[in-house]
Amino acid sequence: MRKTKIICTLGPATESADILHAMIAAGANIFRLNMSHATHDWVRMIVPRIRAIAKELNVIVGILMDTQGPAIRTGDLPTKLELKVGDTFEFTVRGGKSEEVYSVDVNYDGLIDDISVGDVVLVDNGNIHMRVLAKDGIRIRCEVLTSGVMGSRRHINLPGVKVNLPPLTEKDLADVAVGAELHVDFVALSFCREAGDVEVLRKVLREHDSTARIIAKIEDQLAVKNINEIIQTTDVIMVARGDLGIECPMEELPIIQRRIVKRCLAKGVPVIVATHMLESMITNPVPTRAEITDVANAVFEQADAIMLSGETTVGKYPLKCVEVMHKVAERIERSGVAGFAEEAHLDDDRQKTVRSAVSLANSLPDAKIVVFTRRGTMADYVSNLRPNAPIYAFSPTFEVCRKLVVNWGTFPRNLPFDPNPNRTISAAINILVGEGLTQTGDHLVIVSDMLAGEERFDTIQLRVV
Repeated sequence: MRKTKIICTLGPATESADILHAMIAAGANIFRLNMSHATHDWVRMIVPRIRAIAKELNVIVGILMDTQGPAIRTGDLPTKLELKVGDTFEFTVRGGKSEEVYSVDVNYDGLIDDISVGDVVLVDNGNIHMRVLAKDGIRIRCEVLTSGVMGSRRHINLPGVKVNLPPLTEKDLADVAVGAELHVDFVALSFCREAGDVEVLRKVLREHDSTARIIAKIEDQLAVKNINEIIQTTDVIMVARGDLGIECPMEELPIIQRRIVKRCLAKGVPVIVATHMLESMITNPVPTRAEITDVANAVFEQADAIMLSGETTVGKYPLKCVEVMHKVAERIERSGVAGFAEEAHLDDDRQKTVRSAVSLANSLPDAKIVVFTRRGTMADYVSNLRPNAPIYAFSPTFEVCRKLVVNWGTFPRNLPFDPNPNRTISAAINILVGEGLTQTGDHLVIVSDMLAGEERFDTIQLRVV
């Protein structure tokens, strides 16, 4: 069973019931709703559709709402601008006017205050480079360093520049409200820069009575600098290599990815590797060899999940992309791993109890780990240690089950808990046997609680089916 989870972004190519059904059957674990493009009406349509298909297939599937975040973008242009090296270009703010041949307004008035002479400005996913020559109260004059064609509403990156944008825009707040209304399982915070940004989103989710897990997207140099504090504050980390690859030197990107994955495993925080994993498959039915190796590296590092973006929103071969990811991940998992989980920090007695359960399971042939969890905590602990055995996490609520679907090696199941833990364990074993997930002679390492008078204690049990 594949332990690395697959996240698929939904769009025109994948929103139909038939395609969703096929993608879940092929191994999609979580569906991402990109709020940079999605409308509220579409979200209200697609979420119930996903839930209905998952129920029909008896599969636990998570839903991730990805906020647009405080992106800096250029305004509208009447025609595209063909820029050449050495051209002068002006960005205007606060309704300013430019006398230059090439100019465009920007949606962020504070840009004039945050940027300095000498800073580099990257436009349109880093395709056009400029250097700031001068600025006044309404204009930023730049020299074009690389030629390119600029269109309307292009994204602007400012490597190394601290911008004073809020972590959530008005649009983001409205989107999160809809996500909370529909009980999405994860909310991604785009352009997270520091731990305080996560706390802002957590406060908003609490106000909407949402228990969605927060995914902090690491997309710029400031986030990399503050990564330890962000990991301690968030629920999940995403290495969002699109903007991160623009903001940081390209040769540093693999090192940053590996460093973040290692730190997440050390701290027990799930981590997702995202962006451009099978980019060529947007138009081609077969990935490049480099893309296969990229996916393999993320699996080898034991990231919890790998993600598809344009490949499954507008691509020609969305189902094939899921199949490729599934096949590569399954093969790499059998070949050996980086072993970063050996450096996991065990801070309390419950984590040490789980370590004992994982050590026991690793020492037994045909072992399975069975965890009973009301809030998901014990299942998180087991997953973080990356055991050889599959983890079957039983919870009495679908809400907790869907949140656990991002965890490496974890296969959640819904099961009402009996007041007597032994009866709950027996019911879980019957489900595993009935689904063909365990058979006579298998060892089950069970992490549960035990009644002793009126008190409950965490226990580890070993049973043979």
